[in-house]
Amino acid sequence: MTETIVVLTEEPLNGADLRNLQLLASEGTTFSVLIPEDTKRNLLLDFLDNLSLLDVATAFRELLHGQPSADEAKLEAEEAKRLSVEALAGSNLAGTVEIVGDDAVSALVEHVREHPVDRAVVITTPHAVEDTFHTDWANRAQDKLGIPVLHLYSGSGYIGDS
Repeated sequence: MTETIVVLTEEPLNGADLRNLQLLASEGTTFSVLIPEDTKRNLLLDFLDNLSLLDVATAFRELLHGQPSADEAKLEAEEAKRLSVEALAGSNLAGTVEIVGDDAVSALVEHVREHPVDRAVVITTPHAVEDTFHTDWANRAQDKLGIPVLHLYSGSGYIGDS
């Protein structure tokens, strides 16, 4: 049986993410990985998320740095794509990686409408405010899609509440 799983991730795929995806995969599974070119981050929410993780230095550094320029965001997305392509190939998982626009959830919904997809996986870092109020990518996607959405926290085996 062939199956397509679409993966929306805010960071490059890492070893733990790949192990989680391997657990979801069966023979014939292909992955479509979407990486947003994030130029419109909410700095206040990022600040609160970092503080909730007790990462005070990062919280203030990112707040002082401000929004990434369009060029910075494009470079970060290209690097995330390169690393994710290498990671998929190195773990023998079949799939493609593409960069999508700023609105990650809309890009995911559009991808699911245009391609045959069996389920979706959203991989993010913990976001205290969004996760608490169910406004994270996975919850928003679940509200708009007619397929299961699994929310995983990057670099771990923890499952988010979506």
